[in-house]
Amino acid sequence: MSKVSVEEIVVANQVLKDVVVKTPLQKNEILSARYDCNVYVKREDLQIVRSFKLRGAYNFIRSLTAEERAKGVVCASAGNHAQGVAYSCLALGIEGKIFMPSTTPRQKVSQVKRFGGDKVSVVLTGDTFDDSYTAAMEYCTAEEKMFVHPFDDYRTIAGQGTVAVEILNDMLAPIDYMFCSIGGGGLAAGVGSYLKGISPSTKLIGVEPAGAAGMKASLTNEQVTRLDTIDPFVDGAAVKQVGDITMDICMDVLDGISVIPEGKVCTTILQLYNENAIVAEPAGALSVAALDFYKDEIKGKNVVCVISGGNNDIERMQEIKERSLIYEGLKHYFIVTFPQRAGALRKFMDQVLGEQDDITRFEYTKRTNRDEGPVLVGIELKYKEDYEPLVRRMKENGFPYMEINNDPLLFNLLI
Repeated sequence: MSKVSVEEIVVANQVLKDVVVKTPLQKNEILSARYDCNVYVKREDLQIVRSFKLRGAYNFIRSLTAEERAKGVVCASAGNHAQGVAYSCLALGIEGKIFMPSTTPRQKVSQVKRFGGDKVSVVLTGDTFDDSYTAAMEYCTAEEKMFVHPFDDYRTIAGQGTVAVEILNDMLAPIDYMFCSIGGGGLAAGVGSYLKGISPSTKLIGVEPAGAAGMKASLTNEQVTRLDTIDPFVDGAAVKQVGDITMDICMDVLDGISVIPEGKVCTTILQLYNENAIVAEPAGALSVAALDFYKDEIKGKNVVCVISGGNNDIERMQEIKERSLIYEGLKHYFIVTFPQRAGALRKFMDQVLGEQDDITRFEYTKRTNRDEGPVLVGIELKYKEDYEPLVRRMKENGFPYMEINNDPLLFNLLI
């Protein structure tokens, strides 16, 4: 059984104490009232590189021999680990080459270059973390450089475990539940190792995005299971294959796994921003998003959510809002067959749309038929309960339709 000891994490905490920010643990009154419990948020979005990843990266690189440091280091990352490695390289005077997916938000790439200064170079390759990982490993082998693993190494895991050291030092009351995100599993493995050593009665819940639930699949199959495809939206947690070490530890320390739809993650990002002025990236919002799915169990309890990162690109906000509206049942896309005659659109507006319904998109997909033509219509509702009356009115007023929200092929093609 793989294991990271409490002692190793305490040593890592000493290594990191003058490097990382001791991020605040804050009671969140809005979430506490919503779930009728005491919710505390660990603000790793306020870390130097705006995520917990600096902890594992620095602890790993600091442990290298002088000879290993002289050769330089390599890493693969969708963004946050890359920033941690870049910061560590500049701080320790080590050359680093960082492989990132070409789909990485521009803001994260810019941050890596800023934190690494003249000590790092960035290589954009592939569409996912796993593509970058493969390229990085090939380069490491060819150039005989040290690979700084983002999650599946004891030194990385021990560094991430220092999040739990700070939480338990700051929390005076016993913690009943702790929620933390899972990508490759480094954070959950590190936090869990310390938590179960110091506060074994605390239930640790790992949280994964539905489009990349690799730890759930691995624990169910009792072996590391590689996912064939993933949804890269929750980029900080979109990993096809969790680590061997992290899976082994998580099997021992996790009390449950919550799998969260990407749309629910988007709703949570918007709520955190609008209600608390917290900028959480998709992976950072996972822990808070899981509270809805545990609301009965956590009532009256002391709960900690690790907000693991805040590297959210403002350019993504429109997509985040769109995904949230669709998940909440407030945004619907239809292919509606419109009669090709004067007044048809007016009839649709007057007889089909409700008083608070809003057309957000309207475009003909083709106009080859003289009698009728299919139109792509996007409609935003005020309340999700308005959906059934809307589709009933379409039927009653002679507007045949097909909803494409639930047809992934058509939706991705048209929207």
